[in-house]
Amino acid sequence: MLVKVLMDNLAPEGLIGEWGLSLLIEFAGKRILLDAGSTGRFTENARAMGVNLKDVDLCVLSHGHYDHADGFESFFEENGRAKVYLQRAASGRYYGKKWCFRRYIGMDRTMLRDNAERFVWVDGAQEILPGAHLIPHSTPGLKAIAARSNLYMRSGRRLEPDSFLHEQSLVLEENGGLVVFNSCSHAGPDNILREVRAALPDRPVRAYVGGLHLFCLREGEVRALAGRVRETGMARICTGHCTGQRAFELLREELGEGVTQLCTGMEMEL
Repeated sequence: MLVKVLMDNLAPEGLIGEWGLSLLIEFAGKRILLDAGSTGRFTENARAMGVNLKDVDLCVLSHGHYDHADGFESFFEENGRAKVYLQRAASGRYYGKKWCFRRYIGMDRTMLRDNAERFVWVDGAQEILPGAHLIPHSTPGLKAIAARSNLYMRSGRRLEPDSFLHEQSLVLEENGGLVVFNSCSHAGPDNILREVRAALPDRPVRAYVGGLHLFCLREGEVRALAGRVRETGMARICTGHCTGQRAFELLREELGEGVTQLCTGMEMEL
């Protein structure tokens, strides 16, 4: 499978970087767009990279935050047919909150309303193509992780820690192994790897691609996480966006050259 990074925080000269992520994955004769960044400027990167977005067959939204979802407005102008698969909870109202300050970080509600026919709402796990699986969270206690990360959702008139029911992994089977894509990994990559192995047993995870949401963790926590990932036997991590530079460096120290940095414009074979 071939993965092209259409948007990441980092970008070389001549391409655009922003806080967000968008990946184009060529898998089993299909082109899958995973996320669309926050502004739609990934479409400019696509053109510069020689990618025709009209050729995209289907899309996946990893979770219901603006920096992965709101660029789909621009994508719909370029591609009139590809559907976006997302968990039903992605339509919720999500916030970043610290002390008395809160900021809406959910999807653009107008985009959802005006493009309703483009979204395919999924409840739980689903195979969207032969060998292409959507795996939501099944790990208990995720609200405690959300509270530590200051991530909240609206429930009635109040905010409570996010359950992350809107987040899903895209898992692709190839050559007897699995490649896991999770754009922010809010629940923790070690938890996500356990979820994937439980849902798709007897197939080893070969690689993990996406953001790891480690920028707010202390050094000891990152090193401990690296140890838990090492125990899974997975050899390759391609990460960027919300991982954080210091956390990336620590993962590289702990796990070696199998950890690589995502960057806008990158192309990689997995």
